[in-house]
Amino acid sequence: MLDTALDYLRSGLSVLPAISAEKRPALAGWKQYQRRLPTERQVESWFADAPAICVLAGEVSGHLEMIDFDHEGELFDCWRELVATEMPALAGRLVVERSQSGGQHVIYRCECPIPGNRKLAQRTVVTPSNEPVVIAGKRYVPRRVGDQFQITCTLIETRGEGGLFLCDPTPDYQIEQGSLNTLPVLNEAERSVLIEAACALNETMPPVARAPAGLLGEGRPGDDFNERGEVRDVLRRHGWDLVRGGENEYWRRPGKEQGWSATLREGVLYVFSSNAAPFEPDRAYAPFTVYALLNHDGDFAAAATALRAEGYGQPAGDVDVDLSNLACNGRACLTPARPAYPDPGPLPDTLLRVPGFVSEVMDHCLATAPYPNVSLAFCGALALQSVLAGRKVRDRADNRTNLYLLALAYSSVGKDWPRKVNTHVMHRVGLVNSLGEKFASGEGIQDSLFLTPAMLFQTDEIDGLLQSINKARDARHENIMGTLLTMYSAANSIYPMRRKAGKEPPGVIDQPCLVVYGTAIPTHYYEALSERMLTNGFFARMLIVESGPRSAGQEPGIIDPPASVMDAARWWSEFSPGTGNLENWHPQPLIVEADDDARDLLAEARLTSEAEYASAEARGDPVGTTVWGRVPEQIRKLALLYAVSASHQTPRIDVAAVRWATDFMLHQTRRMLFMAHNHVAENPFHGECLKLLRKLRDAPDGQLAHSVLLKRMKTDAKTFQELVTTLEQQGDLLTVIQATAGRPQRHYRLLGETSGEA
Repeated sequence: MLDTALDYLRSGLSVLPAISAEKRPALAGWKQYQRRLPTERQVESWFADAPAICVLAGEVSGHLEMIDFDHEGELFDCWRELVATEMPALAGRLVVERSQSGGQHVIYRCECPIPGNRKLAQRTVVTPSNEPVVIAGKRYVPRRVGDQFQITCTLIETRGEGGLFLCDPTPDYQIEQGSLNTLPVLNEAERSVLIEAACALNETMPPVARAPAGLLGEGRPGDDFNERGEVRDVLRRHGWDLVRGGENEYWRRPGKEQGWSATLREGVLYVFSSNAAPFEPDRAYAPFTVYALLNHDGDFAAAATALRAEGYGQPAGDVDVDLSNLACNGRACLTPARPAYPDPGPLPDTLLRVPGFVSEVMDHCLATAPYPNVSLAFCGALALQSVLAGRKVRDRADNRTNLYLLALAYSSVGKDWPRKVNTHVMHRVGLVNSLGEKFASGEGIQDSLFLTPAMLFQTDEIDGLLQSINKARDARHENIMGTLLTMYSAANSIYPMRRKAGKEPPGVIDQPCLVVYGTAIPTHYYEALSERMLTNGFFARMLIVESGPRSAGQEPGIIDPPASVMDAARWWSEFSPGTGNLENWHPQPLIVEADDDARDLLAEARLTSEAEYASAEARGDPVGTTVWGRVPEQIRKLALLYAVSASHQTPRIDVAAVRWATDFMLHQTRRMLFMAHNHVAENPFHGECLKLLRKLRDAPDGQLAHSVLLKRMKTDAKTFQELVTTLEQQGDLLTVIQATAGRPQRHYRLLGETSGEA
């Protein structure tokens, strides 16, 4: 094992010891080796008794890519035959390895950068129930699709940039062709043949893209063309070539000389090429959609008019049943949009706990509140710890404890109790001047911090403030936003006060620590946000926690915090870092060190955030880039707070602190982006679209009848139809016609995509 690992390293492969059963590296902090090769000394140390070995794919290993043939490699021979029809000698140059499950790994390097992991071929299997099933040694959990339970098995997939795989000489892995020490280097055309041959074997079609509902069904030309039109003639007229016939036809896009770009089966064009405009990769298209995209640049109305002139369609009065849901041979015809930000759900209670001071304050709050609420108690306690440690501690990167916390809760949940607990503690330790309530103006915030540089503002109904900022006609409320943004970034520097004409310079605020603990109604908060607030950094600075439903009531207690809470709060109030007579004006905060393993985890968290940032940047998503850009800083702040809460006298940032901070921030960030995506509108019409989708999301099975949804939207029929048509074209909902004893009924179903593999 050691000799082989050293040979692989000397061949330019990033190798790591692995845990075979879990198919992952046996190292903490291993992701750094996605960017650099380990040293020979490290490899000698790791593999002295390592039972398994893995290779990291991507640029670090010379643009290495692996194609994984799963399910005992059942499609490997078919794939090899397809490759041979285009490039007969290519398959013989590749490195082939038999895997533990009986499948094959095909391994090579590329001349150009490779993308991340990608599923190339899948199969959908219908099961009798939602009970887990095992197929080819893998466990799957079926999901309900309509009136069936289904699982989706991945038959072929890649391991590319960011991926890894176990390899020979790991037990049950064996090289059958070639050597990992002498990998072939493929050009772009050769790689395309390998990938496209695998995509051509895909058995699971995505739902089929179709035209707007109004142009299908009831004898419309689009529906008629789907039934009897010849989509092959359309493709040929636009330069597409039929490469291989049969039940599953292989087609090649214009300008391509080898390989395949799409398959055509049962009238449905499945495109897997990323260079086949106007089609998008990994999508399926009904014949009328192909016709409209190629002949009329996606103008479905013009396409329908042209088809009617050719004799397609019949008068609507001749047909009394809407056939739109049969436009693609009985299958659902609209491609659901894969959400950029799927819903991870509210933060679990397990993440709303920090050992030491924060948990002790929480426990007291929960024991005495008339309606105890974990989320509210957590936010209140964390805000209290933040202001107590303000200007007194920092980490090695000079991050401070200033936070903007927002607890979302409905009325009568008990939002005021944590504020009362904080006020009581601050008053008893002589820090009542460090408390603020509402933001009157940006200048007022600055004046407060000039007198008391560490302050906690506890503000209810912060959504009202945001609405005022959005609707204000003067600069007063806008100035509040600017001050909040500036003070957040000035925590480790000096903020010069505004200078008035003819007056002496008023001075500076040294290392301001502004902590905000706000509360708001959930839907009101997100609807109060504007597109500008999402991208100017305000939204990215907020840590948002949802409270959930109101708990059962209890007899309230007297706010009399335990001695341990008061002792720690008093210690913080008396702690003055630095020396000399400037320690109160210009303190030198204590540096809280992180141990080696914690630093590795912080680096991993930063890489994860950077990957999410890059993904948002590639999508052209300014909100995503703004939010993910702040995540590494927020993780470091939270890890620092975890450390000082756990031990205020001898704090240290350890692995537990970083893991909690990372898990908290990644979950919270994905949740807040999901919520913003579904609530913040760019214009009134977009707001109505989001409202309709929320109505479906809240309905059982994500589906409502036409009459029910129309009533809940409280809009006129014309506007309602415009909303439905727009959302259908975007792939967000599907119109379904259900047969009844009387007239067929129209329903609307929310579309989405989930994975059934456990």
